[in-house]
Amino acid sequence: MSETTEPVVEAVGRTRILPVVRTQTADHAHRLVTTLVTAGIGVVEVTATIPGWSEVLETATAEYPLCVVGAGTITTAVAAEQALERGARFLVSPYPAPEVRSVAARARTLFIEGGFTPSEVAAAASQGVAKLFPAHVAGPAYLRSLLAVVPGARVVPTGGIPLDDVPRWLAAGAFAVGVGNDLFSGDLPERLASLGIGGSA
Repeated sequence: MSETTEPVVEAVGRTRILPVVRTQTADHAHRLVTTLVTAGIGVVEVTATIPGWSEVLETATAEYPLCVVGAGTITTAVAAEQALERGARFLVSPYPAPEVRSVAARARTLFIEGGFTPSEVAAAASQGVAKLFPAHVAGPAYLRSLLAVVPGARVVPTGGIPLDDVPRWLAAGAFAVGVGNDLFSGDLPERLASLGIGGSA
């Protein structure tokens, strides 16, 4: 990792959850980003599956400069370049994406590359931080097994994980945990406080 990526890595680890914003409209996505920042979350992932996602990303980085905003579901060089142009502080893919890896390396930007098998996760983790996806099909026990053969790896399990299960994943060794729609059911600040997770933007 470079001097430019380390602060982003630290922010992800400090927050301990990686909120994944994936909605059907740009307006809804913007409202969810605001909800997260207001709740004290310091890191947000805006996915490229949202219609108008690049505008959401640009607006979020401008409105919340203290929040580390990144772009998720980035699988091509074109999308990676677009995300960086709009201010993304990090990039995330659901599976190995060499094109994105190259763009991120040139830009000295953190790339949280997805994988599921031990070899995929180990390769991604060797570059900084790996995303274990889809995590819910394996569970925390699988993460423990992975970390037994890749000790010290920074792994962010994501996919189908409810907020209430985050402590189980952290106990299994997760660096942080990706959580999607379940974040927005109920009182978010209260739920975060009850779990003792989160951070400040």
